[in-house]
Amino acid sequence: MLDANLKTQLDAYLKNIVSPIEISVSSDNGPKGQELMTLAHEISQLSAQISLQEVQAKRSPSMGIAAANQVPRIHFAGIPMGHEFTSLVLALLQTGGHPSKVSPELKQQVRELSGEYHFETYISLSCQNCPDVVQALNLMATLNPNITHVMIDGALFQEEVEQRQVMAVPAVYLNGEHFGQGRISLEEIINKLDTGATDRQAASLNEQAPFDVLVVGGGPAGAAAAIYAARKGIRTGLVAERFGGQVQETMGIENFISVPYTEGPKLVASLEQHVKEYGVEMITNQRVADITAFSSTNSDQAGLQVSLVSGATLKSRSVILATGARWRELNVPGEQEYRNKGVAYCPHCDGPFYKGKRVAVVGGGNSGIEAAIDLAGIVEHVTVLEFGDSLRADEVLQRKARSLANIDIITNAQTTEVLGDGQKVSGIHYIDRVSGELQHLSLAGIFVQIGLVPNTEFLQGSAVELTRFGEVIIDAKGATSTPGVFAAGDATTVPYKQIVIAMGAGATAALSAFDHLIRN
Repeated sequence: MLDANLKTQLDAYLKNIVSPIEISVSSDNGPKGQELMTLAHEISQLSAQISLQEVQAKRSPSMGIAAANQVPRIHFAGIPMGHEFTSLVLALLQTGGHPSKVSPELKQQVRELSGEYHFETYISLSCQNCPDVVQALNLMATLNPNITHVMIDGALFQEEVEQRQVMAVPAVYLNGEHFGQGRISLEEIINKLDTGATDRQAASLNEQAPFDVLVVGGGPAGAAAAIYAARKGIRTGLVAERFGGQVQETMGIENFISVPYTEGPKLVASLEQHVKEYGVEMITNQRVADITAFSSTNSDQAGLQVSLVSGATLKSRSVILATGARWRELNVPGEQEYRNKGVAYCPHCDGPFYKGKRVAVVGGGNSGIEAAIDLAGIVEHVTVLEFGDSLRADEVLQRKARSLANIDIITNAQTTEVLGDGQKVSGIHYIDRVSGELQHLSLAGIFVQIGLVPNTEFLQGSAVELTRFGEVIIDAKGATSTPGVFAAGDATTVPYKQIVIAMGAGATAALSAFDHLIRN
């Protein structure tokens, strides 16, 4: 089950277990059950602190993890390999007494939650966003005896998936009711349960001393800006809804110079660690509402005020906007109604739920054709709908897509409506832009890949000048129309939206902000 290299790595990790733990395996005696039993047996052989027992559980195959002589509060329904192997390792370590890297404040907040919380998370093993949710809920279960969590591999428990109409992952249920969809951080989960957390955090943020540079956004541009600013020895802060931005949802990255291949979550983890090494004040789970100038009798207090949706305000002598972009939506009837019910934006996360079914990919750029190629190995058939008269993807991708028998490409196709039966997607309407005829495709899923839209709505009507597309207008130094406000990355007028370009722009914006500070 585990190759020699993986066993060697796992053996090193398991040496950090400080107290006995027990793995409980419920096997259905089928191939997957035997596979899970083999995995559990191999793990137990690597540490004298781990014992193994067979049980009968609600779901089989499944694996429970608990401190010795305790009832398991963490379960893996399925085989936690692929992206979820890290979740399994962390569950073993944390249950065995090895401390997590989460802040003491967050841990205490979890311990103080009152009430019973029984979480279930449906995942797919190819989903790169799922492990963050699984690991957050597993940690909560280790910290609070009133919290339980089970990870459920939707591919193995199709009956549950159909019953609950799960068509996108991660899908989180709390006490049998839908709780959350998509990537959600530990802080976000806690704040949804602890209703007073937002007010307490806002009060704490209001007491923050002014920053020299405040970066808004936690993607590659924001990370680079924060690092370059902090290296100048000035007080630097970073505020974002979640660290990582769009990169967190990127599967394969093959054009990051000097790194032949990496994956989004791995790159984000490295960026976050690098930012923390410079003592940057990181403020996450916060969204900016407005930016205004302020002044006082003390000239040192003049600068910019960043208002947050939570009600808190932060002050800084300069601001760097690096809010990035998000997937552009179709904006046609039915899209919102069937979002996560057949309308999806992440083929890596949600593709496995359409195994053997017919789907469409809307968009003929690199993202769209890459999605079609990936899906072709899972689904029965893929139809690519491109608005223009030709595909925009790189030629190498086009050749690959056209070589696959279960991919059809339709150009001059204007999507007009998403259709469904009230529960899930059943098809799509599009207009043939050459003939003007309305066409229909019967489908189980629609993957939208039509580019990005900048996250700059909060700047509408502000002094920061935007293009008609919502991009922040910057000059060669990253300066905006507002003194003291700089910008970088996909939210700006930079012509190419690439990770390496965003990082360079973030560095430029930080150096320009520093230059602004020393001149003023």
